[in-house]
Amino acid sequence: MVMSYLNDLEKTQQFVAWFREASPYIHAHRGRTFVISIAGEALETPQFPYLIHDIALLSSLGIRVVLICGIRVQIEHELERRGIESRYVDGIRITDETALSCVKAACGEVISTVESLLSMGLTNSPTIEMFINTATGNFIVARPMGIRDGIDYCYSGEVRRVNVAAMTKRLDEGCIVLIAPVGYSPTGEVFNLLAEDVAAEVAIALKAHKWVCVSETKGLYDQQNRFIQQLTLLEAQQVMNREADVSLRQQLTNAIRACQRGVQRVHLIPRQVEGSLLLELFSRDGIGTLISTDPFEHIRRAKIEDIGGLLALLEPLEESGILVRRSREKLEMEIDQFLVQERDGMIVACAALYPFVNEDMAELACLAVHEEYRGNNRGDIMLNYIEREARRLQIGRVFVLTTYTADWFRERGFQPANLDVLPMQRRALYNYKRNSKVFIKSL
Repeated sequence: MVMSYLNDLEKTQQFVAWFREASPYIHAHRGRTFVISIAGEALETPQFPYLIHDIALLSSLGIRVVLICGIRVQIEHELERRGIESRYVDGIRITDETALSCVKAACGEVISTVESLLSMGLTNSPTIEMFINTATGNFIVARPMGIRDGIDYCYSGEVRRVNVAAMTKRLDEGCIVLIAPVGYSPTGEVFNLLAEDVAAEVAIALKAHKWVCVSETKGLYDQQNRFIQQLTLLEAQQVMNREADVSLRQQLTNAIRACQRGVQRVHLIPRQVEGSLLLELFSRDGIGTLISTDPFEHIRRAKIEDIGGLLALLEPLEESGILVRRSREKLEMEIDQFLVQERDGMIVACAALYPFVNEDMAELACLAVHEEYRGNNRGDIMLNYIEREARRLQIGRVFVLTTYTADWFRERGFQPANLDVLPMQRRALYNYKRNSKVFIKSL
């Protein structure tokens, strides 16, 4: 009985911790426009209803959602049923009249499936009146791909224009806008489009805050087979150039284009992980790969508004005796000496540099990394940044006083030194009770 109670209490505490982590994102996402693209393969899995219900949850939280559903696999099934073989060139379907009729059938099947799931409203809602409205329409104006390298792509097309006004009106009304990857010409023709091309163009046209690509691939990995959590545009280009998987290359191509044309962030997340959409959008580390125009994690000069985050980072280390205790007032007075590493609004590491210019020295202090983010070389990154800052100030030596981390600094080129090598001003402040060891490094 006691064990059951403790287990229930632990689950409750986990929920409270998760909710507290998610709450800033709930606030930040409200009123934003998110474009979400899903491959047609997802519709044929038992987990698909849960994914759609998660999208309904986003809408209920005030997020403006545009959902693009791929139909490739549904087209394949329809062609197979008719005994017709698919034809592709460079990953693009040759859409003749027979294939076009399959495209139309697949569109109807997919849109009706999604609409039926969204018509269930918000699952587990305390009110039976939690309806989710949807809107479909001819939002995409398309043109034919035409003949390329002697190959006639028939009714395969590309996006010519997005009807932003019509789509925005439906979003303003609180609808989830559903778009199938087809477009219509001013002359009434229907064209088969690539779903991710449509998603990218819609995100660009709407100036979406995010495009979330729910992918069938297992994700992006670097050359050491480590999962890649975030990429700048330059890094994404480099990864794309060496990526062998055609689908991933296409995703990266569209992601880079979307970011270059105004979409702030593109998320590539694995469909196979249950709840991946919510994990990506409402947790700090997410579960997929983020491609962004602005660095998701960067080092900058500390500001007075960072005091609360610095205290939260430093206090556990001060209580354990690793760092000297600093009051809020002292931090406020010395804030200009601090650099912080910020991860999506949270301070995950910091360090301070106190220059003694006349002695050609500077003290490195308060090098700290949040306990949940250790083991990813953040300490080394902060140290390297501090050393570059010292060089910028034309300082030749950096010293540190430590009681617990001597080995770490020695491994990074710091050498033991006597107290008398320190600047006179710093020696006067030395705490003999702590008996800190002195290490110094020439830059």
